[in-house]
Amino acid sequence: MLWKLLVSSIKPYWRLLIGVIVFQAAQAIVNLYLPTLNADIIDNGVATGDTGYIWRMGGWMLVLSFVGIACTITAVYFGAKIAMRVGRDLRSGIFGRVATFSEAEVQKFGAPSLITRTTNDVQQVQMLVLMTCTLLITTPFTLIGGVILALEQDVELSAIMAVAIPVLIVIVMLIVWRMVPHFRRMQVRIDGINRVLREQLTGIRVVRAFVREGVEDARFGDANALVTESALKAGRLMSAMFPLVLLIVNLSSAAVIWFGAYRIESGEMQVGALTAFLAYLIQILFSVMMATFLFVLVPRAAVSADRISEVLDTESTVRREASSVEVPGTGEVVFDRVTFTYPGAEQPVLAEISFTARRGTTTAIIGSTGAGKSTLVNLIPRLYDATEGEVRVGGVDVRDANPESLWARIGVVPQRPYLFAGTVATNLRYGREAATDEELWEALRIAQGEDFVRAMPEQLATAVAQGGTTVSGGQRQRLSIARALVRQPDVLIFDDSFSALDTATDARLRAALGREVKDATVIVVAQRVSSIVDADQILVMEDGRIVARGTHAELLESSDTYQEIVSTQLRAEEVAG
Repeated sequence: MLWKLLVSSIKPYWRLLIGVIVFQAAQAIVNLYLPTLNADIIDNGVATGDTGYIWRMGGWMLVLSFVGIACTITAVYFGAKIAMRVGRDLRSGIFGRVATFSEAEVQKFGAPSLITRTTNDVQQVQMLVLMTCTLLITTPFTLIGGVILALEQDVELSAIMAVAIPVLIVIVMLIVWRMVPHFRRMQVRIDGINRVLREQLTGIRVVRAFVREGVEDARFGDANALVTESALKAGRLMSAMFPLVLLIVNLSSAAVIWFGAYRIESGEMQVGALTAFLAYLIQILFSVMMATFLFVLVPRAAVSADRISEVLDTESTVRREASSVEVPGTGEVVFDRVTFTYPGAEQPVLAEISFTARRGTTTAIIGSTGAGKSTLVNLIPRLYDATEGEVRVGGVDVRDANPESLWARIGVVPQRPYLFAGTVATNLRYGREAATDEELWEALRIAQGEDFVRAMPEQLATAVAQGGTTVSGGQRQRLSIARALVRQPDVLIFDDSFSALDTATDARLRAALGREVKDATVIVVAQRVSSIVDADQILVMEDGRIVARGTHAELLESSDTYQEIVSTQLRAEEVAG
């Protein structure tokens, strides 16, 4: 999986890769030629006392050294450009893929894991690409060229290389093989620490309200300790690698000097040749040692590549058809014998749901917790797809609809309103980017949010923190409602969106909606009966089924379930009224 991901990621930058190969090859050739020049200086200059020869060849070595430095800098520059672009493309690819996911895929991976895969995992692959361009391409040139030139200097001493190189490779591979499980566990545990941290930051008010700082500190400490444990185990193996590599390099160098001294004494070898051979041996072994940096990175990058590929290869259960149909603006919503079962669940959450919500009417959905109300409205904008039956908007099955055309017709106010970091205006224009300030104020007026926004220091330009933590729950809900109204949709969905509003504000909001959005199809999920008494039709849900339907007055007479809901919420005089 790692190889496949690397090939597909680097392929668009093959020109840069060729540049890396060319300059790395040039650098390797220069580095391999320098020991031969040094041998010539010793044997033909120092040994004979020819100072002029020493100066000429020394100057040539200096020039080649500068050429090698220039080639190295250029190769690293090209390699860094490849690595940074690969990282950029992977992050963009993951984000683009996640944007197509339905709620099922997002819940399957989990937000903390998706964040880790987009940041930490991509960074591991990016680092491997950088080190590959910096080291791996040089290593084959140095190994092959070094062995050939070392054999030219002395064949018998090359037996030392024949022993040292395989031993070095075996040691490195054994250590790397033992590191893989630790790196795999580490990435999973980083997901865990991100999950705990995210929960603590987003739920800081709850933590403080229940004085659970100590418990949360312990949770984070446990998650942190698990990551540290995996890092330490991998680190110990890594720390053992380099001393072992250096031991082999030093033993090999000592063996070359020991046996080379006998060959020089017997006249079978010159001092310069021994110096060159030793230089080639050290180059070869050090190139292998530098390659061990890659072997250290490969296990963790391989794990990260698997996790990245898992996201990129996951297809959304909400598929986009190639021949998508444009959704007309009639606003009619039809559920035709709809059944829905969550992936992996044994029982359906919704069963045989059928109703029609027409333009200019309000359809309310009420029922006990877990009855399937939110799941039902989530099928309209295709956050999930129905398991059986059809959901039609404007007469078009949402599974056949062009997603952009469908979403343009729908405005959703979620159960948990969420605001983005920015200003009041940027959050409202999330509904429609081209909306004017006058349209924003009009949406705020309908949503009963005009007064508190005008009281803000900079009004529409007032800064809003991520998640809307700088405003109250009721204000956040009203801004969320205004954002949906700015969109001017044909279908307006309120998923229990009035729960944070007081009774008076709720009443004013419903009255304003009745006047101002009378041409839209309004679907309201509610817990409070007072929020839906004026609805054109009320659907009473229980255990994923519609058990009663009608107006408020009709249901008071015909539905025991609805009567029970009303009796638990309203005083006798409110019921009578």
